[in-house]
Amino acid sequence: MAVHVRIRITVLTLCLALAAVLVAALPAGAEPAVWKVSAPSAHAGHGPGAVLRLDPSNGSPSLEVTHDGQTVIEPSPLGIVTERADLSTGLRLLGRSDREVSESYRTTVGKDRTRHARMIEARFRFGTADGARLDLLVRVSGDGVAYRYVLPADTGDVVGETSAFTLPAGSAAWLGKYRRDNENLFAQYDAAGAPAGEYMMQALFKAGDSYALVAESDLTGTYSGARLVHDAGSVTYRVKLWDEQVQVDGALTTPWRAVITGDLATVTESTFVDDLAPSSKVRDTSWIKPAPALWTWLAGGRPAGQSLEKQKAYVDYAAQRGWPYTVVDAGWYFDPDQWDVTDPDWQTNSWMPELVRYGRERGVGIQVWIHHRDLDTPEERERWLPTLEEWGVKGVKIDFMDSEAQETFRWYDTILAGTAEHHLLVNFHGSTIPKGVHRTWPQVMTMEGVNGEEKKTNTPEHLATLPFTRNVIGGMDYTPGAFQRAERPNAASDAGELGLSVLYESGIQNLAGTPESYDERPEARRFLEQIPAAWDETKLLAGDPGKGAVLARRDAERWFIGGIFAGAARTAEVPLRFGHGKWLVETVTDGPGGLVRKGRMLRGDTKLSVPVVANGGFAAVACHWYQGRTSCDR
Repeated sequence: MAVHVRIRITVLTLCLALAAVLVAALPAGAEPAVWKVSAPSAHAGHGPGAVLRLDPSNGSPSLEVTHDGQTVIEPSPLGIVTERADLSTGLRLLGRSDREVSESYRTTVGKDRTRHARMIEARFRFGTADGARLDLLVRVSGDGVAYRYVLPADTGDVVGETSAFTLPAGSAAWLGKYRRDNENLFAQYDAAGAPAGEYMMQALFKAGDSYALVAESDLTGTYSGARLVHDAGSVTYRVKLWDEQVQVDGALTTPWRAVITGDLATVTESTFVDDLAPSSKVRDTSWIKPAPALWTWLAGGRPAGQSLEKQKAYVDYAAQRGWPYTVVDAGWYFDPDQWDVTDPDWQTNSWMPELVRYGRERGVGIQVWIHHRDLDTPEERERWLPTLEEWGVKGVKIDFMDSEAQETFRWYDTILAGTAEHHLLVNFHGSTIPKGVHRTWPQVMTMEGVNGEEKKTNTPEHLATLPFTRNVIGGMDYTPGAFQRAERPNAASDAGELGLSVLYESGIQNLAGTPESYDERPEARRFLEQIPAAWDETKLLAGDPGKGAVLARRDAERWFIGGIFAGAARTAEVPLRFGHGKWLVETVTDGPGGLVRKGRMLRGDTKLSVPVVANGGFAAVACHWYQGRTSCDR
């Protein structure tokens, strides 16, 4: 039976390849050659689809992305240009082969820890008249379309791509201006009316009733980071590489260019960027433990970082709350270049081993901030990584890479391997954004790449856009919970600030409040004492980018809910989406005298009505109801 199956697959592949070659051989002036790729088991006209075309007049390829038969990305240019070959034009199809990619894997962090990915991959083999080769890989799943270029032979360094994304006329866009650290506000535009300039590679569009989030996956030091470039009045967003020349030695496989598409819930709940990434390079993940942390920078600033006694006080407070980590930011270490590291006792210059010992006795692990410049050479990495492991430090927050150059991604490759070897959790700041890293390197708990809590420029609209843009693609270290900061855009809503701790997913949820601010808000403190950092399931309950977002995240049998809204006060009507049965739902909302907790019994398929103040939000926890149950506490 297996032999017959293999024969049928082989015959089908040969037929597809022959048909593709015959179609591609149309005479000049004929209609473009067209090939389609559909999601696995997709019903006719439903789900994502890809349509590849080859212009017979010049041999230039383009790709269209559809959802439910409607175009969400118009036919858009494809191609890559190297020192010795222009692989964006003059192409002819040599053959096509298809395969199904079906994978199950677990992650340490993210929207859900157990993943099942199923995709159809089509490989289109192209050649030029002078013998240059380009393979185009197109993958289609139930929540997205992606493509990448494979150059089987060495054709020199890459000098650019012609890749682009063209939107249907009238499409809406939610974009952030590009910065080298990916920290900028998101704002809404008409896709054609957005100002000319460069935008971050995490752009959300809406065409008709469907959404499309443009991202990338599997970016390593073999290539360069990308951004989007938009010309005034155009509906096309071109891909621009950081490096003018990407160094290549031999064959090349580029990162995936991904379009997550579907309704808003499909995009928000998608794990497509991780699904495209390589499997984990860390075999033993038992030491990787996501959890909330008390982050002392916004709570105490640099003086706290320089004081052992203050850090011990933060450890005590974290222990009282049941938070497994504290994060010690800048100021805790001297310049290592001033130390004589040939002295076997050089580590005694730091009080960190004493803090680690103190935390260990109280069940609190210590994570430390360290500047990228102190880890950018092999000698520095050999100095620091084994030492931090020896001290018992649990993780590193590495800051100020501020680059998406190929050289920087080579550094990422090295530091990711090094931190895994020395059992150090990782939080990247001043960094790129997740591009499948959580699957490949599961010790990466979170990354900044966001205009976060410490900024003074945030807007309510920005807060309500992040769940549909930056946070879709991976852990986001926004650092919520800084109730003491008057600069936050939801300053009138402590409940909205509390809701961000659920709304924004991060493997290490760095809580940025002062102990005093939590003690003044016992309901917030009580909620944060229960919140996990890893989730079994995530659902979008309600939302509209830039206007509001409500997400529910499940940990075992409890659902935690976070909501934020921009604009006037209202009563939010939130569909629960928990299915049948009775649930106890405890909400935390803003009241005249502070936060108010209220419990009620609701069916899991009904709506939750929640009062929300202007530019505010709420937090909630839901658990199965039974007679006599009055709380969802464990």
